[in-house]
Amino acid sequence: MRIVFAGTPEVALPTLEALHGSDHEVVAVLTRPDARTGRGRKVSRSPVAAWADEHGVEALTPARPREPAFLERLRELDADLVPVVAYGALVPPAALAVPRLGWINLHFSLLPAWRGAAPVQHAVLAGDAMTGACVFQLEAGLDTGPVYGRLTEPIAPTDTSGDLLGRLAVAGARLTVDVVSALEAGALVPEPQPEDGVTYAPKITVEDARVRWDHPAFAVDRRVRAVTPAPGAWTEFEGRRLRLGPVAIDPEGPSLAPGEVALAKRAVHVGTATEPVRLDRVQPAGKQPMDAAAWGRGLQTESPVFT
Repeated sequence: MRIVFAGTPEVALPTLEALHGSDHEVVAVLTRPDARTGRGRKVSRSPVAAWADEHGVEALTPARPREPAFLERLRELDADLVPVVAYGALVPPAALAVPRLGWINLHFSLLPAWRGAAPVQHAVLAGDAMTGACVFQLEAGLDTGPVYGRLTEPIAPTDTSGDLLGRLAVAGARLTVDVVSALEAGALVPEPQPEDGVTYAPKITVEDARVRWDHPAFAVDRRVRAVTPAPGAWTEFEGRRLRLGPVAIDPEGPSLAPGEVALAKRAVHVGTATEPVRLDRVQPAGKQPMDAAAWGRGLQTESPVFT
């Protein structure tokens, strides 16, 4: 089939690579426009656009996919299907209607659970034991279309959202190619999503990533893992942000009030509403990540507290 692939971040690349290496033809990619990123605010291409440049594939970068010029180019490409992975913009009905078989979306949850922008982060934050990925028919509603295929993936107790998303991106790529091939053969009928079990996964903000030390240790652990690597867990120490890597719940640790910090030669513990947690890596403002114990040994504060 002739395919226009829609995606923007690095997590979309496994599916793009899988489709490119299949019997189907990727005639163009649709991705978000170049943007300023990093401390230097340099203009950079999205990972999908950079892939297209490297492979000699046309990259379409409209500010909005309802633009007449983009719709006209999409019609000219005569695509049979548009697979989507984390494109990052709403697709209007006028664009959905152009390809012969419409648009399909790889979504990283077991729909109808966790519809929205951050399904993996919310699954970790909620303490789900199982998640997965679905390929569904894209329509005007928020992740509401009928499902062509799904896979399951257990969530390990130490998984960060980055760990889990990496595995789902690879497994989801294989699922997407299988769905595309089955659609070409006319051998696949989508199943409507059940009406029960709908939950939503809005975008995780920087404020969402702030650790609440007055919560139980298990909730602190889940929050930190859910926002790792992005936007990154943080707390406030002496009026400045301190970024935190994953923590370990330590029932044998010292008895501490929420946010109270205990420094030892080889460990840093922080109090929660229940048992303390032990820090692994920290990143002070303007510095590189470092071992938490080494950071603690360099402090001049006698009774440090996180807020």
